[in-house]
Amino acid sequence: MALSRTEKPKTTRGQDSLKPGSLPAHVAIIMDGNGRWARTQGLPRVEGHARGMDVVRLIVEECSRLKIEHLTLFCFSSENWKRPQPELDFLMQLLGRYLVSERKLLAEKNIRFGTLGRKDQLPAEVLGEIEETKRLCRENTGMGLSLAINYGGRGEIADAVRNIAKQVQLGKLTPEEISEEVISSSLYTAGIPDPDLLIRTAGEMRISNFLLWQVSYSEIWVTEKTWPEFGIADLQLAFQDFARRERKFGGLNS
Repeated sequence: MALSRTEKPKTTRGQDSLKPGSLPAHVAIIMDGNGRWARTQGLPRVEGHARGMDVVRLIVEECSRLKIEHLTLFCFSSENWKRPQPELDFLMQLLGRYLVSERKLLAEKNIRFGTLGRKDQLPAEVLGEIEETKRLCRENTGMGLSLAINYGGRGEIADAVRNIAKQVQLGKLTPEEISEEVISSSLYTAGIPDPDLLIRTAGEMRISNFLLWQVSYSEIWVTEKTWPEFGIADLQLAFQDFARRERKFGGLNS
């Protein structure tokens, strides 16, 4: 993984410099800093989450316009259940409202929709909205959008190992047949290419249990800006930095 920390962008070369061949096919984003942004504004933490949802809409639209093949957003981790109950209630309500309000955009932009993570802890109302949104997007053929909800990378790997163990127990798979491809096909992201670029906001230099298997060769780009401050210019800056990097995948470029 190659990593870059950035300061606040001074200038960008504009969207004309973003050539299709230089763009990442799959972009994953750790949307961090909603609470910190709210605190600096003298607002309740929940207001940061509400503002962050507006940024989600902006970035989804821009990635779709640029014909990014897949966008994965880390919305709610399996560790986030440790937060105060009022904040959790607000987050679940906000998620449900987002799923309803964005269906028109998903339809207009022909966006495919899916989720990553365990569903057993999610409220029934949220699960219902997830399934309805998936149903409505079933025939879409454009950019894929995955929301990681109640997601944890270690939990995902544990679930994959459990599924593979069952296949071995049933005689459908032998231990010798367990390969990287078999493991990949047992993850929540089965059928989705690994991320080319991982973006993290709010300056934190860690992966936070996000797509642990999938980001093994992802380029990492970190900005000091919190998620509510993140905009199209910042996304373009990340893409421009990505285009300048040499991706060797453990080998050597000639």
